[in-house]
Amino acid sequence: MIKRALQHTFSLLNVDYVQLNTKWNYGNVISPYYRIYYIDSGAGEISDPAVLLKLEPGYLYIIPSFTLCNLSCNDHLSQYFVQFFEESNDGTSLFSNNRTILKAEASDTDIKLFIRLLEINPGRGINRSDNPKIYEKNIFYKEYQELNNQQNIATYMETQGILLQLVARFLNPKIYKHHEKNIIPIKITETLSYILVNLHQELSVSYLASRVNQNIDYFSRQFKEYTGERPINYINEKRIERAQYLMATSRMSYSEISLQTGFENLSYFSKTFKKFTGMSPREYKKQIYSVGFDHQG
Repeated sequence: MIKRALQHTFSLLNVDYVQLNTKWNYGNVISPYYRIYYIDSGAGEISDPAVLLKLEPGYLYIIPSFTLCNLSCNDHLSQYFVQFFEESNDGTSLFSNNRTILKAEASDTDIKLFIRLLEINPGRGINRSDNPKIYEKNIFYKEYQELNNQQNIATYMETQGILLQLVARFLNPKIYKHHEKNIIPIKITETLSYILVNLHQELSVSYLASRVNQNIDYFSRQFKEYTGERPINYINEKRIERAQYLMATSRMSYSEISLQTGFENLSYFSKTFKKFTGMSPREYKKQIYSVGFDHQG
């Protein structure tokens, strides 16, 4: 019998029902966690570089992790929302090939799932002051992680099940436009896995090519053919994604994060970070707390 193992799990950050107004207006937001909204009244907009969607009652919306987006409300908007981290066995994301905002018509079941998620995870909203003297930065991510650890097994499994069901709504072939690719050669697949678990190590193209006994030029061409990116660009992209995650979930300094993600110095790390995110590490961290904790949703 062929068994199909579940490769992805989710870690709850926040879930709540909120009433929003014109203060909910943020541009160039990029976060290491997912957002799913269910709108029950009012109107708003969310957009990424490729799409602009109207937020309207009766629909679900997902913003995958590491998706650059804009959020706005011109008058009134009420929504259920959930924010959560994604984890996978090989470090890849369900939306790694399609980081774009998606929309799906909600069903009665979806609404009940949000209500149930709130019921079994009370006190998981965002109720932080915007006074930096009051909140202690990323200690709040640690707080929510500890709440997950304290869940009994029944609540943990039910929370996982609900998050899986909500994410699955956007993986329907009618909604999720999967980028079909040819079967990736085993040497490239193995290299991708090696990169993801060794981001803190030196990862030169020559070394990666030698690991799989290939000529550098041939390896680089194959890598780009099957990933769409040159090896160095792919490595730096994954390093910056890891840095974003560490900035949100740890109390490491920028220098420590730079070392943990394989950058030779802080200057190169900062330059590369800005290239991929459009903002400096300091600006990004400030954004995490303004969007993630100081205001709802």
